[in-house]
Amino acid sequence: MATYITDDCINCGACEPECPNEAISEGDEIYVIDPDLCTECVGFYDHEACQAVCPVECCLPDPKHPEAEGDLAERAKRLHPDDAELQKRLTANDFPSRFRK
Repeated sequence: MATYITDDCINCGACEPECPNEAISEGDEIYVIDPDLCTECVGFYDHEACQAVCPVECCLPDPKHPEAEGDLAERAKRLHPDDAELQKRLTANDFPSRFRK
């Protein structure tokens, strides 16, 4: 499931530089996450980086967009075709993921 940012967002921008997929951008009133780019940090971290830095905890998994770890890993592969290290980890099924905690 893609992560989304709730209306509690205070527009601090802490989340934007943390996203390995550049899925977060400044919206009209709050920051937003593009669900087509969000991998919930699968392949990069064992947690969602945006959630970890959000001071008001408004970066949450979106129950309207459930996705399995494998689907998120495949998206990470497609989004980062030139990242040899990531590709190696994903192919070997040896990568960090919040699903594996």
